[in-house]
Amino acid sequence: MEMTFSRQVERWDIFEAICPGKTAGNPFTDYTIRGTFKSKNETKSVDGFYDGDGIYKVRFMPSFAEEYHFEITGNFSGEKYSGSFPVTPASVNNHGPVRVAYTYHFAYEDGTPYFSVGTTCYVWELQSEELQKKTLETLKKSAFNKIRFCILPKHLDYNLKEPRSYPYIGKPMDSSVLTKENFHEYDGNPPGNEWDFKRFNVEHFRHIEKCIGELRNLGIEADLIVMHPYDRWGFSMMDAECDDLYWNYVIARFAAYRNVWWSLANEYNTMRQKKTCDWERYAAIICEKDVYNHPRSIHNCGVYFYDHSRPWITHCSIQKFDIYKTTEFAAEYRVRYRKPVVFDEISYEGNIQHDWGNISGKELVRRFWEATVRGAYAGHGETYIHPDDILWWSHGGELYGESPPRLKFLYRILSETPGPGLKPLAGPSWMDPAATVEELFGTSGYYLYYFGFLRPSFKDFYFDDTNEYEAEVIDTWKMTIKKTGVFRGRFRVDLPGKEYMAIRIQRKKNG
Repeated sequence: MEMTFSRQVERWDIFEAICPGKTAGNPFTDYTIRGTFKSKNETKSVDGFYDGDGIYKVRFMPSFAEEYHFEITGNFSGEKYSGSFPVTPASVNNHGPVRVAYTYHFAYEDGTPYFSVGTTCYVWELQSEELQKKTLETLKKSAFNKIRFCILPKHLDYNLKEPRSYPYIGKPMDSSVLTKENFHEYDGNPPGNEWDFKRFNVEHFRHIEKCIGELRNLGIEADLIVMHPYDRWGFSMMDAECDDLYWNYVIARFAAYRNVWWSLANEYNTMRQKKTCDWERYAAIICEKDVYNHPRSIHNCGVYFYDHSRPWITHCSIQKFDIYKTTEFAAEYRVRYRKPVVFDEISYEGNIQHDWGNISGKELVRRFWEATVRGAYAGHGETYIHPDDILWWSHGGELYGESPPRLKFLYRILSETPGPGLKPLAGPSWMDPAATVEELFGTSGYYLYYFGFLRPSFKDFYFDDTNEYEAEVIDTWKMTIKKTGVFRGRFRVDLPGKEYMAIRIQRKKNG
């Protein structure tokens, strides 16, 4: 068998070289493969990986539309492989990977603003084919442009069924002993698991990269949770050598996808067996091996935040459940960390027994708006009880809540913002959040006010005596926008005073 490779690829898409190689011993640990790619504007080297059946692969995401030359080296084979391929301009819906932009916001590589409206479906990709298809159909109709999910299976309440596949060769414990009452007794690595943590189940990872590609085709970022504590298989209990092998393999397989984000862990501080030195070591591996510099963060439980000032963290991924002050901290975090702030968990719309999983759709929408007007971003989740325990929060499927269409409406408002995102407006109290846009764009004539606490019957404004300002009242629940007039000097905008309303004010261009 000879090497095969992509003969042409578009900018920010995936080049792949497939090479035959050695199978003796353990190909996952005994052999190496690495590709070096050169063009007029860049030179990058990336690790390849073993994909089973004597096949080794190298993947690469080109950053420029120009001719590339490559060379593949390593002890996986006695042969030398090289070649070249053209990179064409990006297609209309390909904006490149998401980057941090203007300190507190995000944009695609081509400069298109990216307004994060995320959701959580922890192990949607490890469900049945039918349920996965339904999840993708639901996402296609929604405004969600980021989804958080795990590479490893999940063991938690409502998550007692076996996944479609496992990441390692071996067999799991007997799950027939699990009940809703005793599942906590099997946390961690109970007897019965038999895994070879140095031999990956390639089918597991092939399927996940297929799902990443399907999300990419929908314009959705794949926020990959690489480690987590919800475990009965022992995957959270591996030693440092096996952890590092896992990290390197995951990066080699997934990093070339432009829509990948890295979340080192969900609720990192509940993984008691991992220390800060472990998280810093994983971060160092990402920074070295992910040559594309995808977004990186780590998610907390409770008040035990990781130090988001660490240079490897690109944005703050925060879980906070406080009723009203959850998002008041957004402005504080912006000042403290000077990075984008994403509240990836602010409780879930649903009706399960856990406090974090039974807020109303109206309350979730309020929290989203609060986060937005305070210059941050928020994440959605849904936990409505289902006869078969199929909850969007973990399994995907269909959405039953009231919040998704309202979040789609909020995304529309964000998309109409002049500039990359909102900046908290100095002056109003935490009860009356307000925002303008980042000053560097010279568009400070844009203002957005949100009334999710006091809900007054009117609001008075004064900006200057010269310019004209157009005001609109936004009903964030009924999803309506009503123009109230064009004003100069001091003016008043009336509000219904009963629902969660917003006011958008924009300076007239001819003012």
